[in-house]
Amino acid sequence: MSITGTTRLFAIVGDPVAPLRSPALFNAAFARLGRDAAFLPMQILAGRLEESWPGLAAIENLDGLVVTMPHKEAVVPLLQALGPTARLTGTVNTVRRRAEGGFEGEMFDGEGFRDGLERAGHAPHGKKILQIGCGAAGRAIAFALARAGTAHLSLQDAAPGRAASLAAQLRRHVPQLSCSHEGAGIAGHDIIVNATPMGLRDGDPMPLDPTLLSRDQVVADVIPNPEVTPLIAAARALGCPTVTGRAMHEGQARLAAAWLGIEGWES
Repeated sequence: MSITGTTRLFAIVGDPVAPLRSPALFNAAFARLGRDAAFLPMQILAGRLEESWPGLAAIENLDGLVVTMPHKEAVVPLLQALGPTARLTGTVNTVRRRAEGGFEGEMFDGEGFRDGLERAGHAPHGKKILQIGCGAAGRAIAFALARAGTAHLSLQDAAPGRAASLAAQLRRHVPQLSCSHEGAGIAGHDIIVNATPMGLRDGDPMPLDPTLLSRDQVVADVIPNPEVTPLIAAARALGCPTVTGRAMHEGQARLAAAWLGIEGWES
């Protein structure tokens, strides 16, 4: 792939960017499709997206952005329009340039996670699910699981009040969902979801005690790199079916690529 003066640019903004798989995934797709485009990683520290935004917006051949930690909420007030899931969750992971000027954002983490679960043979419909982590990605995942017909969703988060707030929002928008946020143990759930960043860095604590898992429980993680997190490794050692963060990452990439107008992604 050569970059010329006609090359259209896409990028991912986050911190850290070194572990991210998106540049390799998108650039491989551009090469396969013969598209004159390139995808770049851009490291922007927490709290500095707002000051960086005017420079990004001024790059006329920048057609879209993928937004990852810690900017999925911070980017929202910088945009001129939001898609329905972004409005619902208050989070964005993909941004595209509008023909009429400015940028609009949408959130695909949740539907990408659901898509990954289903492709792995573990559809959430009718299942009891324990989700640990109710941050930006966690909110999107919870709504996607709710829309997919989850029988019961138990929420946990280390931040005081965050699980309760998400549970209340879910009950307002998906009133048929059975949802709880207090005192749920691991037992009795069909699927366990780690929607926290724990496992991204060496030395991170486990999001849960894996010795409490039973081998009939599906364990799913959102972290794509390392693909086999300590949680996934522990679950596999116990004989649990697992779904790695790669499944979610590839699922949301498929959806984001379509929204960004990158045709033929899966051809």
